[in-house]
Amino acid sequence: MAEDPLTGLADLAVRLGADCRALGLRVATVESCTGGLVSHLITEVPGSSAYFLGGFVTYSDALKREAVGVPADVLAAHGAVSAQVAMAMATGGLQRTGADLAVSVTGIAGPDGGSPSKPVGLTYVAVADGAGVEVRRYVWAGDRAENKRQSAAAALELLLERAESGGAAPHPDAAPAPPQDAAERASAESERA
Repeated sequence: MAEDPLTGLADLAVRLGADCRALGLRVATVESCTGGLVSHLITEVPGSSAYFLGGFVTYSDALKREAVGVPADVLAAHGAVSAQVAMAMATGGLQRTGADLAVSVTGIAGPDGGSPSKPVGLTYVAVADGAGVEVRRYVWAGDRAENKRQSAAAALELLLERAESGGAAPHPDAAPAPPQDAAERASAESERA
């Protein structure tokens, strides 16, 4: 039987959940090329409603503008697949949801849609929090499904880094995370080991 290609991603989502619970952080997503995969992975973790507020799948430029407030001039100047748009998506997600951390992903998953200046696999991942916005650029070399998985992994990893860096302070209205049962605590502790 083949290994589930989402297994490693699920492990990242479990770690993120443990960190969010421990730190009292709330998370939101704004996704384009991953089509909701990051949100899916987060919500596969039991108890994710304690820290996951929700997400946006903003595949079109119009929805990027309308749902999360990406400025039309930024889209026109840089294109949907750019560091500037990724940062605006994350910032808009943070502002629209009241989350402590908002991640965005925008890219060209393939197999077509690329150009010499923006090849297939080009992806930008950004996280906005109380300390600001960080964006990273990647160029994946897989097929469409693999590029989406790698983008989702990069998004979860950047969320983890920002959560652990202390830049994201819990929202003053955030309810404390409910206590974990013994199995969840053991799982979270083994993930950190």
